[in-house]
Amino acid sequence: MQNTMLSTADRIREAYLETFGGTPRLFRSPGRINLIGEHTDYNHGFVLPASVDKAVYFAIQPRTDSVVRLLAVDLGESYECTVDALEKPLQEWPQYQLSVLDQLQKAGYSIPGFQAAFGGDVPVGAGMSSSAALECGLLFALNEVFGLGLDRLAIVKMAQRAENEYVGVKCGIMDQFASVFGKAESVIRLDCRSLDYEYFPFPMEEYLLILCDTSVKHSLADSEYNTRRLECEQGVQVLRKHDATIESLRDSTPELVRAHQSEMPEAVFRRSLFITEEIQRVQRACELLLEGNLSEFGQKMYATHDGLQHDYEVSCAELDFLVNCTRTNDDVLGARMMGGGFGGCTINLVKRSGAALFEERMKRAYLEKYGIALPCYRVTITDGTSELTD
Repeated sequence: MQNTMLSTADRIREAYLETFGGTPRLFRSPGRINLIGEHTDYNHGFVLPASVDKAVYFAIQPRTDSVVRLLAVDLGESYECTVDALEKPLQEWPQYQLSVLDQLQKAGYSIPGFQAAFGGDVPVGAGMSSSAALECGLLFALNEVFGLGLDRLAIVKMAQRAENEYVGVKCGIMDQFASVFGKAESVIRLDCRSLDYEYFPFPMEEYLLILCDTSVKHSLADSEYNTRRLECEQGVQVLRKHDATIESLRDSTPELVRAHQSEMPEAVFRRSLFITEEIQRVQRACELLLEGNLSEFGQKMYATHDGLQHDYEVSCAELDFLVNCTRTNDDVLGARMMGGGFGGCTINLVKRSGAALFEERMKRAYLEKYGIALPCYRVTITDGTSELTD
């Protein structure tokens, strides 16, 4: 009888052994959350992500020929190709693995074939970047197994290019960076312009981070994302007329945006105002973490949500409902929508002592309002991508 108490890592290893045999090496690459700093990445600002205890695992072993054999354990599907035939597959899931091989080839690395089983517990579609975990996990594993000599930053950049160029998703660098550079009980302040980063303490003895998944994704998401990027660029064009050194909204301030409000379309003004305020909010949030002031940090989370709802206009009714449900709950320090918007999760900073009651209330309220069972995910902040050794 199958052991239902297997850890996710052991489950992936067991699936590998059943399919391939041998003695695989095992790697873990986590999903990520972002505490504050939404839509600031493509404006060259700051973000405040962390890697979490939901992760993708790879069991992997090299081969002596050029064949690549992949087993998607959670899907019960497999895929086979050779390292020199990386045409985009019709199946969606192998595209992430092949994107990594494509990048290695473009960078001049030559590797033989390999076989790998992978799977995990990062909820797909919840905004925790399961795709970045997949790319970083495989790239990190291949780097170790074949001794390619890539450092962590090179892995991050290559994984981002893999998603941009092969998969075709124009993501920023935050997801991959958080997955690879994560540190337990710490958040990362990442400068999306210079890629300088610094860790700030995020102690979790008394608090939990709980994600509430709306289970919706509105069709506006992709088109509106591109529109927001364009509106931010329009704001920069107006500001550059007054200061030629302004290259992005990172170089501006809320005061400067307000001073030139009359020169901007209303939507462009509000987008620019939110981004400049949000970049400052990340900086202040880091100071609050150093002071150990999580209560005020939570208020910054609410301020971010309010800006995303009213000024950046990327929220939706379901997200707003969940955030509003927390505002009178003394066990909740802060809440906001997380990710690109128009669906996905809210992230909630909750006292451990009140976590069970919080989830119960949220599930009941969401079911009554929308008729949808609300998934809740408790996450803790963990180390980034690594090899698991016994």
